[in-house]
Amino acid sequence: MKQIIPEDALKSLPSSWKVFRLKFLGQFAASGIDKKSKEGEVTVRMVNYTDVYNNETRIIDDSREYMFTTCTSKKAEEYSLRQGDLLFTPSSETIDEIGYSALVIEDLPNTVFSYHLIRFRPTVKFDLSYQKYLCHNDVVLSQFSKECKGSTRKILGRDEFGNVLIPVPSVAIQKHISTYLDHETTHIDTLIAEKKRMLALLEEKHVALISQVVTRGLNPDVPLKPSGLDWLGNIPVHWDIERAKNVFSVRDERSKTGEEELLTVSHITGVTARSEKEVYMFKADDMTGYKRCYPDDLVINTLWAWMGAMGVSPLEGIISPDYHVYKSKGLLLPEFIELLCRSKPFIAEVNRWSKGVWSSRLRLYPENFFEMRLPIPPNDEQREIVRSVKEEEIRSKELIAALNKSIDLLKERRAALITAAVTGQIPLEEVAE
Repeated sequence: MKQIIPEDALKSLPSSWKVFRLKFLGQFAASGIDKKSKEGEVTVRMVNYTDVYNNETRIIDDSREYMFTTCTSKKAEEYSLRQGDLLFTPSSETIDEIGYSALVIEDLPNTVFSYHLIRFRPTVKFDLSYQKYLCHNDVVLSQFSKECKGSTRKILGRDEFGNVLIPVPSVAIQKHISTYLDHETTHIDTLIAEKKRMLALLEEKHVALISQVVTRGLNPDVPLKPSGLDWLGNIPVHWDIERAKNVFSVRDERSKTGEEELLTVSHITGVTARSEKEVYMFKADDMTGYKRCYPDDLVINTLWAWMGAMGVSPLEGIISPDYHVYKSKGLLLPEFIELLCRSKPFIAEVNRWSKGVWSSRLRLYPENFFEMRLPIPPNDEQREIVRSVKEEEIRSKELIAALNKSIDLLKERRAALITAAVTGQIPLEEVAE
């Protein structure tokens, strides 16, 4: 279905439809409530901005999990939520998320919205189900995008929201459109969910393969022996076990200028150049004294090691002085070390050796890391394991790419269908069937 640009869509509406600026259809309110609780205030549930971002069905009801905070009784009433309210995201780092809305589909007693959101409360009659699509369509979202201000963070104020043009059919036509779209989008959403499940299964299979080969090898019939370690269990009889201090040494070289490539370490991507990622955290003006690392060094994010934030660096660069860099002594190949860092049993063992009062405050320091015992397969077997995993990754990537492309096409179809329906481009007799 051809996607229609907003100007053409608004010019070619059916004759019985009208166009209004959003501010003439209801009232906007920006919340004055944050997450901080104070004594003497009433406890309320709060819809935070993440509720909207993660809510693909774009609805909010009483079955959801809510954050809790406190506010005055006056604010609890002023920023309450009731059936038919729309919550908008007025700011984001990316323009694509600006203006996304979620519909409150039932009255929500003792529930408010946070300062991250803007509430729109209609003062004219709308079909409730139709409101899910009222602003969540390309005609309206593209207008939101044009009205955005800001460079590093995009912002849309109440005035800009209010000036957006909204095509409005009669309530009877709205009912036909919402029934039609509910049916069609449910079918599309089901297909998308199935493909996402396939992606998740592929990821699970890949993770399971890595965990298997770094602890058992490739040959399922190889004789095994007890490793003496809970996280490893039985290992191939010809493998060795070594303390990490015999496998690695600490590298603590410091940058004299701070001008080398800045690297980041995460549990998802391992070690990568910061310039290649969308990172919005503070960056130091002077990185003199940052730790240097080289290709094939193991880099561990001390704070997030328990989550798997570690990996082998493919680059020469610098990292935070709070991280730790280790140089391999040659018993393990860099590619095998990277697989080890991605395996669930190894991450669980890192978690066990990390120290801290709370799970979210665990740290992995060199003295603890060096006490860990690691499996040491022969070098030629390590190479064969790495080669086998890479071959599996190549096969999986083709299927993953096809699934992602299919999901993108379904999402485009969904967006185009909604846009066509709410601008009267689908014949009424087809919508009313």
